[in-house]
Amino acid sequence: MDKGKNNTEDTETRILHAAEKEFFEKGYAGARTASIAEEAGATHAMLHYYFRTKDKLFERIVADKINMLGDIILSAIGDGDLPLEERIRQGVERHFDFISVNRDLPKFIVNEVLTRPEHVEIMKQTALHIVNNLLGSLQHEIDEYAAKGLCRHIDARMLLIDIVSLNVFPFMAAPIVKGAILGSAYDNYEEFLAMRKKENVETILNKLKIC
Repeated sequence: MDKGKNNTEDTETRILHAAEKEFFEKGYAGARTASIAEEAGATHAMLHYYFRTKDKLFERIVADKINMLGDIILSAIGDGDLPLEERIRQGVERHFDFISVNRDLPKFIVNEVLTRPEHVEIMKQTALHIVNNLLGSLQHEIDEYAAKGLCRHIDARMLLIDIVSLNVFPFMAAPIVKGAILGSAYDNYEEFLAMRKKENVETILNKLKIC
C-alpha cells in the first residue's frame, strides 16, 4: 500500500515539475501536454488521469506557487513573537529569495496576464485570501506603531506593492540589468542580486522609518 502511494506521489510530482518547466518556458498557449508527459516519463493517459486537462494542470501550478509564496511571507510577517521591523525585514528577504529560486515566475505571470486575461481571475482568487489575511493584521499593527510614534502611518497595501515591485524588478529586467547596469561595477549578476536584496530591505524599512 505504501509503495503504491509513493509511486503515485512520484508520478504526480514528476508531472508537476515537467509542467512547470513547460509553462514557464513556453507560456500557457505554447505548452503541450504531450511534451509534459514525455518530460515526466509518463504517458499522456497518466497525465490525463492525474490532472484531466491542461487548464487543471495550469491552475495547480499557479496555485502551488502562490500558496508557497503566501506561506513564506506569512511565516515571516505574521510571526507575532518578533518585532515588526524584523518581521518586515524577513518578509522582504524571503520574498526576494523565493523569486530568486523561481526566476521565470514573474515573467510567466506578466505574460499570462497580458495574453490571457481570463487567467487573472484564477490568480486573483488563489491569492485573495492570503493577501487579505496578511494586510488586515499588518495594517492594524502599523496603525498601533504609528499611534505610539514608532513608525510612519502608511497603507499596508502600498507597502506590499512596494515590496513586490522592488524584489521583482531585478529578475524581470535581468537582460537590461546585466547589459546596461552591471558593466564592470560588479563581478557578476549574483553579486548584484545580493546587493539589491540588501538595498530593498533598507528601502522598505526607511519607508516605515521604524525607530
